[in-house]
Amino acid sequence: MARTRVSFDSAGIEIAAHLYLPDTAAVSAGPALVVGHPGTGVKEQTSGTYAQLLAERGFVTLAFDAAYQGESGGLPRGLEDPAQRVEDFKAAVSYLTTRPEVDPERIGLLGICASGGYALAATGGDHRVRAVAAVSTAEPARQFRFGADGSQDPAVFQTLLDAAATARTRAARGEDPGVLTMFPDTAEEAGALGGEHGIEGWEYYCGARGYHERSAKFLTWDSIDKMASSDVFRSVPLIGPRPILQIIGERAVTAWMATEAHQVATGPKELHRIPGASHVDLYDKRQYIDPAIDKLTDYFTTHLTK
Repeated sequence: MARTRVSFDSAGIEIAAHLYLPDTAAVSAGPALVVGHPGTGVKEQTSGTYAQLLAERGFVTLAFDAAYQGESGGLPRGLEDPAQRVEDFKAAVSYLTTRPEVDPERIGLLGICASGGYALAATGGDHRVRAVAAVSTAEPARQFRFGADGSQDPAVFQTLLDAAATARTRAARGEDPGVLTMFPDTAEEAGALGGEHGIEGWEYYCGARGYHERSAKFLTWDSIDKMASSDVFRSVPLIGPRPILQIIGERAVTAWMATEAHQVATGPKELHRIPGASHVDLYDKRQYIDPAIDKLTDYFTTHLTK
């Protein structure tokens, strides 16, 4: 298995990516997967882990940094634009169709956390995608509106929209609009705000568990009002008759979002639970990732056949 730095264009923005080639890639064109990272993550974190492990199973894989994030281009830095995030997946598919190692009729998408929702939306609108899978599915607009567990007071999102409006006005006046910091200073503070899920997220993004210097851990304020008008699950019914696999942790507080997507899917669909795992466990803990990789291998082998 070999990893190569590559780039491609997504609506005029240069996207930085890692292309993983299995040893079999030199023999004939084979199946390929685009792998997207969680919100504010980068390709060197969990998406890179999944891309490498699936390349070892024989798939050409492409892990990329979303526009405005990581090593990819785009200003302002830290913008989370749902429409652009979906476009990034489609642009990645376009790039893979140009690679001699890839059979363009055998391309699938894999999204993790926020990219799970975006991968579903991209598949709904792109018939070049044969099959789609999501791990720890999250839909960012829903998470901001309703909270990770779906029980957030609606007033919280209204307060965020107030702050986003103020930031736009400040920017129009030539002032610094500031950013929305995604994590507090300590794991204890993260736990007070988000319980075990909050602590795990802090440990992964801010602590030794998964920290990466290019994972910005903030969003621009206009990301919030862009999410107010976004619902990437609207495209899920368009995926059928193509298949959907969602893999979630048995203890994931975000599981309700995967359930919503599953309910509106019109084609072959499976909601697979990993025993004992939380949402973030599926980012980096091999005792949970390995059975997920086994499931993904079987799924994509079945559905990306000639």
